[in-house]
Order: sequence, then C-alpha cells, then structure tokens
Amino acid sequence: MPIGNFPILDYIGEAIDVFLVAFVIYKLIMLIRGTKAVQLLKGILVILAVWFLSSFFGLTTMQWLMDKAITWGFLAIIIIFQPELRRALEQLGRGRLFSRSAVPEEEMIAKTIEEMVKSITYMAKRRIGALLSIERETGMGDYIETGIPLNAKVTSELLINIFIPNTPLHDGAVIVKENEIKAAACYLPLSESPFISKELGTRHRAALGISEVTDSITIIVSEETGNISLTKNGELYRNLSADTLKEMLTEELTMKTMKATSSSLWNWRGKKNEN
Repeated sequence: MPIGNFPILDYIGEAIDVFLVAFVIYKLIMLIRGTKAVQLLKGILVILAVWFLSSFFGLTTMQWLMDKAITWGFLAIIIIFQPELRRALEQLGRGRLFSRSAVPEEEMIAKTIEEMVKSITYMAKRRIGALLSIERETGMGDYIETGIPLNAKVTSELLINIFIPNTPLHDGAVIVKENEIKAAACYLPLSESPFISKELGTRHRAALGISEVTDSITIIVSEETGNISLTKNGELYRNLSADTLKEMLTEELTMKTMKATSSSLWNWRGKKNEN
C-alpha cells in the first residue's frame, strides 16, 4: 500500500522537512554570526521592510525603487556575501559546516589574558612597540588574511618574540581569536578621525581604525614612551597600568564568553565529542 495513503506518515514527513529546513537556517545564521555579514543582512531586512510599507501605504515611487532593488538583490547578495559564501563552501568541503564551534572556558580565557598582560608588560618596560588586536563578536577574517597565519596558542614568549625589532613578523598587528594567535604582521585600517592627537603614531591610528569598524579590543605598546594603550568602540584609553589592563580585558572578554556559552546551549552535540 502506498505511503501516501497513511496521513500520519505525511504529517511526520512534513514535520521532518520543516525541522531540517529550520536546522539548516539556524546553522547558516551561526555561520555568519560574528562577521560583517550580519550588518549587511540587517540592511537587507530594512529594504524589505521599506518595500512592505510602501506597498501598504501605496507609495508608488518608493515601491518602484524597492522593486528594482529586490529584482537585482540576488546578484547583489552573491557579490556582497562572497567571503561568507566562500567560507561556507570551504567548510562544506572539509565536512565542518554543521560542526559545533568550541567555546573557550573561563579558565582558558583567564590564562590567555594572563599571557597577554605578561607579554605587554615585558615589552612596555623595554619600549618594544606592539599592536595586539582581539576578535570579539565581529569577525576579523578579512584582516587575518592580510597577515601570516600562525594558529598558535597564546603564550607570552611567542608574543614577545613576534614583536622583537627587526624580526620578520614584528611589523604589523597580531590578531587573537579566543585562545589562539591566528596571524601576525596583519594590516589594520587607519583611522581618518581629525581629532587624533598628532603625537600618536601609526600603531595608535591602526588600533583606532579597527575599533571603528569592529568591536575588537586592541592593545598598543608605544615604541617611543613604552606606554600601554587600549582601544574599543572607537575610543582610546592611554597610559594604562598592567593591573588596569588586566581588569579591562577580564571584564570585556569574560562578558563575551558568557554570551557565547549561553548561545552554545542550543547545540545538540556534547562536549565529549570533541575529546
């Protein structure tokens, strides 16, 4: 007897179909979360909202403009989301598209902060210039690709060796993601703000520049004075002590970890699968 003659099997099939589609959409959202594609996606939603409102209120000209925008929208999405689409295809090829991303534990975060503060303090005392950027919610993949990939555990010894003058990797920024040094000698965008003090050099401008386009935290050690500075959300905090730096990093990075941990409860795979 055909399966279609059993209504209950049809309902089960439809439920499985809806569940699979919802699961794929969820995983795709998780894939673009923490990247610049999130802001672009919000812009697309605004366009759709304007199109709906213009149709509802009969705004002919606005509706015509939105129709044209939506008509060419699919091509624009392919162009705009090219980095994210490439990343998704790469992960699909590696069989990791639906894998759970590990969330570092608080102990690992504390250890990473300790290592960073230790290295920054060492370099500040010896006036070794340094630029260290820490990724948070907004992805920094575009900037990581401009440097030399390392994918190494964060240790004070490695950070100090990277920034020793006249070494191949000392010129540029180090980008840290979770508990790993993803790349060194990275190029960061320079801030064009006219309010930056002229006594600040390229490192400070780069630190402010990256803080204006992402939510990263960037630490600077001045080669001229040995002073420690930090940038976040387009603001510069200067002349920090080691204790103050540690407090700020702990507050900011622990907050991120708590948010990531709460979101990871939606993952169905247990942590034991990683071991």
